[in-house]
Amino acid sequence: MIDSMAFPKGFLWGGAIAANQAEGAYLEDGKGLTTVDLLPTGDKRFEIMMGNLPSYEPLEGEFYPSHEAIDFYHRYKEDIALFAEMGFKSLRLSISWARIYPNGDDSTPNEAGLQFYDDIFDELLKYGIEPVVTIAHFDVPINLVKNYGSWKNRKLVDFFEKYATTLFERYKDKVKYWMTFNEINMLLHLPFVGAGLVFEEGEDKLEVKYQAAHHQLIASSLAVKAGHEINPNMKIGCMLAAGQTYPYSCNPDDVFDAMEKDRDSFFFIDVQSRGKYPGYAKRFFKDKNISIKMEEQDEALLAEYTVDYIGFSYYASRTTSTNPEINKQTSGNVFGSIENPYLEKSEWGWTIDPKGFRITANQLYDRYQKPLFVVENGLGAIDIPEEDGEIKDDYRIDYLRKHVLEMSEAIEDGVEIIGYTSWGPIDIVSASTGEMKKRYGYIYVDKDNEGNGTLNRSKKKSFDWYKEVIVSNGEKV
Repeated sequence: MIDSMAFPKGFLWGGAIAANQAEGAYLEDGKGLTTVDLLPTGDKRFEIMMGNLPSYEPLEGEFYPSHEAIDFYHRYKEDIALFAEMGFKSLRLSISWARIYPNGDDSTPNEAGLQFYDDIFDELLKYGIEPVVTIAHFDVPINLVKNYGSWKNRKLVDFFEKYATTLFERYKDKVKYWMTFNEINMLLHLPFVGAGLVFEEGEDKLEVKYQAAHHQLIASSLAVKAGHEINPNMKIGCMLAAGQTYPYSCNPDDVFDAMEKDRDSFFFIDVQSRGKYPGYAKRFFKDKNISIKMEEQDEALLAEYTVDYIGFSYYASRTTSTNPEINKQTSGNVFGSIENPYLEKSEWGWTIDPKGFRITANQLYDRYQKPLFVVENGLGAIDIPEEDGEIKDDYRIDYLRKHVLEMSEAIEDGVEIIGYTSWGPIDIVSASTGEMKKRYGYIYVDKDNEGNGTLNRSKKKSFDWYKEVIVSNGEKV
C-alpha cells in the first residue's frame, strides 16, 4: 500500500455495471427486446453498432451475450453481498427501459420490472450502499427503433419523459443520484449503440445523428425538470465518455485538431450543463449544411433545466496529428487515436495514462464548475486463474492504484469529485466486443466468450486491495 492524500468525507466509493451487460433474463417477466439484444459477438457486431442492422429479431446461429450475461437478474443478492463486503458506498447501475416499458410506447409500465428494481434498491440500501442510476444505458426498446426510427423521431422525447417520470415517482425515496444518458457523446461514434439509429440509403448520416442528439438533449432537460419537481433533493447528472486529446506536436494545426476532437464530446455537456448550443457547434452546423429541427420552447427548456453534476468515464487519453505520415491508428478504442510514444497500452490497445485522468478531471471542472462523479474507470484484461483458482491481478491493482492517486491529486488541485465507481467490479460482458475474456472485475465470473461456464463467483487479489482503499477512504492505496 502507498500512502495517499485523504478523500473528502462521504466520498462515494463503489463500482459500476449496466443492465444489458450484467442482468441477462432478456425476455423474462415481461421485458421487451432492446437494441443490445441484437448485438452478437463476432464480425457483425461492429457493423450493427454503426447503424447497419440486418434484422429486428435475433438471428439463428449467432451468439448474443446480453441474453444471459452474468445472470445478475437472479444472482443480484449474492453479488451485492460481495460489494458490501468490499465496503461499497455506492453502486452505479442502469435500469433497462424495456423492463419498465417493454415496447417503449406502452400505456402503462410493467409492474414486474418496477418491482425488480425496487428489490435491488432495497438490497443495496440494506447494506448502506447508495444507488447511482443511469436511466438510459445503451438500450432502446426495439419497437421504438422499428416503428419510430428511434431518436430520429421527436416522439422519443415524450416516451423518454414518461419513462423517466415513472422512475422518479416510483423510486423518489430510494434513489438520490441519477444520470440521464450513458456516454451521450457515443451517439456520434456508435450511433446504433448510443441512440438506436438505423440508417437508410440516401440519409445524411451526420445530420441524422445531430438531430437525434438534439432530441436526447431535450429529453434530458425534461427529465431534470420532472425529477426536481418530484423530489427537489434528487441530483440529476449527465455523463460523457471523457479523455483528454493531446496534440502530437506543438504545430498549431495539431493543437487546433485536438481542441476540435475534444469538442465532439464537450458539445453534449456544454448544452446539458450550460443550457445552450455553443458557438462552435452553430458554426459546425453551418459549415456542414446541417439543419436541426427545433420547437419553439426548446431553447428555454435547455436553458432552465441544466444538470446538477457531470458524470464521466475515463479509460484512456487520445492523441491526434494532422500529419498523414504519422497518422497510424491505435487499435481497440472507439475513439480514433494515433500511438502516443510516451504511453503503454492495454491488451486491447487502449493507452494507459493515469496522469491523463488528472488532466481530464481538471479540464472538466475548469470548464463547467460543477461537481464531477467518476462513474467508470478500469482495466480490461485477460485473467487466468492459477491451479488453485486464485487470480493474481496485480496489473489491475497497479492500473487502479495509479489512477486513484491521480484522482487524489486532482482533488488537491481543487476539483470537486463526489465519488468513484470503477467499471465492472464484477466481470461482465464487454460493451465494445461482447467478450467475457475482457475482464474488469474484482470478482471473477466463470463464463467464457461462447457462453460456457458455471457462472460461479470468486474473489480476485484486487478484491482485498479495493476493500482496503475504501475502508481507509483512499488514505492507503
